[in-house]
Parts: sequence; structure tokens; C-alpha cells
Amino acid sequence: MMTMVPTMLAFTSAPAPTMSVSCAEISPSTCPSMRPVPSNTSFPVTRVPFPRNASMPPGLAGWLMLRSRSPIMISSRATPLTGMPAAGTTSRSRANNAIVVQAPRSKFEADGRSFADPGTGGARHGNMLTRRNRRVRDARFALRLRACFGCLTMRVINPATGDVLRDVAESGRPAIAAACRSARAAQPAWAATPLAARCKAIRRFRALVVERAEPLARTLALEVGKPIAQARRELAGVLPRVEFFLAEVGGVLADEVVGAADGLEERIEREPLGVVANVSAWNYPWFVAANVFLPALLTGNAVVYKPSEFATLTGLAIAELVHEAGVPADCFQTVVGGGDVGAMLVEERVDAVCFTGSHATGVKVAAAVAPRLLRLQLELGGKDPVYVCDDVDVGAAAAAVADGAFYNAGQSCCAVERIYVHDRIWDRFVAAFVDTVRGYVIGDPFDEQTYIGPLARRDAALAHLDAQVADALGRGARALTGGRRVARPGFFFAPTVLVDVDHTMAVMREETFGPLIGLAPVASDDAAVALMNDTAYGLTAAVYANERRRAERLLAGVNAGSAYWNCCDRVSPRLPWTGRGDSGLGVTLSRDGIAAFVRPKAWHLRGA
Repeated sequence: MMTMVPTMLAFTSAPAPTMSVSCAEISPSTCPSMRPVPSNTSFPVTRVPFPRNASMPPGLAGWLMLRSRSPIMISSRATPLTGMPAAGTTSRSRANNAIVVQAPRSKFEADGRSFADPGTGGARHGNMLTRRNRRVRDARFALRLRACFGCLTMRVINPATGDVLRDVAESGRPAIAAACRSARAAQPAWAATPLAARCKAIRRFRALVVERAEPLARTLALEVGKPIAQARRELAGVLPRVEFFLAEVGGVLADEVVGAADGLEERIEREPLGVVANVSAWNYPWFVAANVFLPALLTGNAVVYKPSEFATLTGLAIAELVHEAGVPADCFQTVVGGGDVGAMLVEERVDAVCFTGSHATGVKVAAAVAPRLLRLQLELGGKDPVYVCDDVDVGAAAAAVADGAFYNAGQSCCAVERIYVHDRIWDRFVAAFVDTVRGYVIGDPFDEQTYIGPLARRDAALAHLDAQVADALGRGARALTGGRRVARPGFFFAPTVLVDVDHTMAVMREETFGPLIGLAPVASDDAAVALMNDTAYGLTAAVYANERRRAERLLAGVNAGSAYWNCCDRVSPRLPWTGRGDSGLGVTLSRDGIAAFVRPKAWHLRGA
């Protein structure tokens, strides 16, 4: 029989008794390739803050042993651990609420490999990591362990100033699992609640949004950096969505008799999915979240909602209003944190996952849920094109297209990201476009005149824009405006217009999501359509033309989920919002977006 790795785990809190966890958690059944090790040495300690009165999740001991080659001490206070026992011994720690795990370092392997973290550089002398790399490894391990327990706090930053607005505790795996369990337990009763009562709660939610619109808009401007006028428009834009869902949900849920003959009735009934995981976005946190949780709740589902880490305060405000409106707290759960929290949520036992974010993360979400064959909705990126024909009012078209590119600092899923202009009007259009962009006011989101605010993703967004501009300029493009960061506190980028661009440049192929646009001339309609389709994305496309027939013919040839004639960057609750290719899967809004949260049940009913 294999010798076990000696382990001692204990919660100590004077005068609380010791709680031990069995070494069976790290038996050959949990790690078949683990090799026996000696147990006669003491080792350094990794210290991790841990909340008082927290419970030890099942299997943690084995996980700790396999992830770390140093002992682990998790404590609710910073008191140093003294008298560290040798491996295999049992004693009480002097630190309050401490878990001590004795695990010899670099002494056992799994699958024939030592547990060196490749992310640390992996430098070793013999079978030992260098001291520096061991510290990096242990720090990373401690961070992951704290995240698992929900011991991390997340700083909410004002992107206009860089100031810390608030520290918010992140949700750990136990809290996420508990939220999902509570939602599952509560969902049947919510589904059995009459539709009229569910609608009443959502009407009350709408009334609360109207009543508190100004402070909610100010919260949005504060943490996301959205100019206050645009923040107010987002709050106002939620109301038609609520009204549409309330008006249409009854028709979507109504039973449908599709056949009745010879004593046999055939009927379709639509049932809720169950528990919906809503991993939401920051750029329009009210719109994106409401597109999911409103129809999900109305159709009888429970929701576990994770707002973006860049719109946490808005997400918490949404949850507060939903509960105050009368939706049971267990039916609308909120978990808070960054990407790790979202990843833990989609791993839980849920019945549907709705994610809004980048294509790269969407692919990971799809891979995570694929083995469980869940209902999946992915609203991902876009590289949305506009073609300006030669028969337009140049000034009006330039102003409208510029607004589509730079509204919300270009941080919109359906923002204009590529512009093709018929060469007959090229010079006039570019001049009018640049004049419009130069008139945009950059500044404090709370200034009523501000049109371009800061970037919510802060340094990451700035670095991305820097890279796209440098790539384009290096390949021969010219910047007619901007092209650089704004020299002021916060995270601002000057609205940038590039010409002499082509499809070898990242700015014309990869999602930008910021105040940066490339314009290119085309010689014909056919050339424009070919370039519009030269993308992996397929979210929206627009044509500006005097003749509707011409525009419809061109747009019919473009592979996109939404087609615009003489408008852009627009969403309607009455129309489906859906992407093609790398822009995602599934649908929100419209009656189809309500039906996405139910599943049909076929009834074959023959009388006796």
C-alpha cells in the first residue's frame, strides 16, 4: 500500500477546538501517479489571508498538496506563524483561524513531472526552483487560493481620474456554488408564480429605474467613464426594452395547439430552461444585462448574474432594484469579480450560459460548456463596416457615420469600425468627417458638453489602441487627427482618423473598441461589398445611399446579422440582435430573444 503524504490541517481560534481533514483526500485514487515521499523535514510557509469562520471545501487538502510544494498557512490576520511543526506532526498554530498544510517541496511528482509552475520561468538547480522563482510561484498560488475562497477584494477605479472609488469583495467558488444552488432550489416556485405576478415585479423594476435614473446614470459615468448625457440615454433606453418584453412574453409562452383530429390533440408547451448564468459586459451594462435577465425572469427562469468587473457598482445597483421590485433574492443572484469568477460560474451546474465579451473569451466559454450541451448565447465582437455611396448628402452622412464610430468613445459592440467611401466623393467626405471629429469635446464625464470620455478598460485599452496605430503608421497609413493618448489624468485616447489604410493592417481587421477609425476609398459598389465581407466577424453593416433599392441590394450581399440603411450603431427591442461568424451565437431581443429562454415540450393527447 502506498505511503501517504503526511498532512495536518487545523482551524484554530482560541479557544475553538481543532477541526481536522483526513489525508484520504490525497490518496492514490485522487492522484494515481503520486509518489511516496519522506516526512522528516520542515519547510517554509506560504501565508494566505483567510476569512474568519470560513469552512474548508471538500477536496481542498488534496488540491493544496498538488498545487504547492510549500506548506500553506491561511489566516484571517497577519500574525506570523511561529513554531512551524515538522511534516507529519500535529500542533496548534499561534495564528487565529489558520489552516496549516505540511507538504514537502519538490518531493513528489504527478504524471512524471515535478510541480514547477511554467509561468515562473521554471529555472531550477537540481530538483529545486530558484529562490526568486519560488517566491513568484508561491505568490501566484496564494492569489489563486484566495480567489477560490473569495478572499480577494477588487478595486473599482474611476477611469477619468484613476482614483479608487470603492473596494468590493470578490465572490469565491463556495459563494458562487451556493448562489447556483439557491437559484436552482428557488426556480420551480418562481416558474409556478403566475405570469401576471412576474410581470408586476418587472413593471415595478421599470418604475424604480425611472425614479432613480439620475443617481444610476451618475454611478455609470463614475465607474465606466461614460459621458453623463450618454449615461442618461442608456438608462432611458432600458425602458422600451422592458415594455417590449412585458407586451410580448405572454404570446411567446402561450400553449399552441397545432393539430386536433380523430380524438388526438397535438400541443406545444414552452417551459423555462432553469438556471441562467448571465456573464455580462461593461460598455452598456444596463442594455446587455437587461437583454438577458428580463426575458429570463419573465419566462420563469432563475438568474445568476455576474456584472463586468468594470461595471460592478452598476451591476450591484441593478440587483438591488430587481430585488426591491419583488423578484425573490434567490431567483436573482449576483456574483462579483473578474474573469476567474466568470470562469467559475460557467463551470457550475446551470442550464444556460449567456456571455457578452471578446471572441477569444467566448471561445473559451463555449469550450467549457460544450461537454454539458447547455443552451449557449455568445454576443462577441465585431468589425462593423459602413459604405458611403456617391449619391449621399456628404455633410449629413459624415456626421452620422462619425457618431457611429465615436459614440461612447467607440466602445460599442456595433460601433462603426471600418469606413469605405466611393472615390467620387472621397475628398469631400474625408474633410467633413475630420471636421466633425475635431469638434468632439474630450473631458470629464460629468461635464454636459463632453462627448469623448475615458476608456473603461484603462491601460489595457490604451495599449491596444497604441498598438493598432503603430501598426497602421508603420505600414503606410496617415493620421489626420489624434493617434495618441491625451496628456491628462485618467485613461483618455484622442479620437483618431486614419487614411491610406488597407486590410494588411490590424485596424482594418481586428476589433478596435475605441476612438479609432480607418477610412478607405473604393471605386465601385462591388469593391465595397467585397471589402465589407473581408472579415471573420458578422455583427452589423451599413450603407449610406440615396436610393433604398441600391442599399438593400448591397446589404443583401453582406454577411451580417443586422443591416442598416442610412443609420448605424442602432439596436431595437423589436428586432433580433444576433451575430455571425466570430461575432457569436444565439439571439437576444425580439420575440426570438424571449423564446431563447424557454424550451418546447410536445404533447400528444388522445382521449380514452
